[in-house]
Amino acid sequence: MGEFGSGHQPVLILGGFLIAPQAYGPMAECLAELSGQPVRVVSVSRFDWLATLSAWGWLRLLDRVQLLAEQLAANSPSGRITLVGHSSGGVMLRLWLAELPLAGRAYGGARLADALITLGSPHTAKRATALRQWVDQQLPGAFCGDRVHYLSVAGDLDLSSPIASPLSRRMAARSYGAIAGSEALAGDPAKGGAARLAGDGLVPVGSALLAGSHQLVLPGVAHGGAFGSRWYGSPEVVAQWWQSARSG
Repeated sequence: MGEFGSGHQPVLILGGFLIAPQAYGPMAECLAELSGQPVRVVSVSRFDWLATLSAWGWLRLLDRVQLLAEQLAANSPSGRITLVGHSSGGVMLRLWLAELPLAGRAYGGARLADALITLGSPHTAKRATALRQWVDQQLPGAFCGDRVHYLSVAGDLDLSSPIASPLSRRMAARSYGAIAGSEALAGDPAKGGAARLAGDGLVPVGSALLAGSHQLVLPGVAHGGAFGSRWYGSPEVVAQWWQSARSG
């Protein structure tokens, strides 16, 4: 397992599907304070995310990751950067780190980044997009672990708590079932069936914990701001997973 860097190096954030970059503002501000280094969020529009159903769409985003990573690493005290990927962003960054070509293009980002923190990323799923499944099949677990420190973070949200939003209560059972299979469900979600598995309101814990990585489960943490009042980007939660990465 690669060692987490000094922590005093720039941070690049790639967010989740259809989530506006502005939603990561508080996370970026908190990380800048904790690391004392620049933090950049990859600019991604709704169109960009919808295009990720194709390889072209993935390359469109990963080219932006590449450009930002090169800029940040060029001015990094360590010569490397730390990656943070939320939801689908975490899966995409696994591909960027490796030398596996997609549509003839390979990035080999491990030469620029020595740490990847994934937040509620659906690393494994019974039903996933073809490209997400391909990444997990071709690059299983902490694939670049000899050069990169991986930390995978999962939220364990009590759907009956005040933290959980109506959206998470409506979506959890169906989403957990799609990702983990029918064993995730206790009853028919169309009839109000409850989620049997733990998760963050969208992604089950087991899917978010990447094999071979350091792993962290955070109680009372939702997938995103729409899923609960306390999520991976809440400042007090950012401090928790950042400290875990530093000590892992």
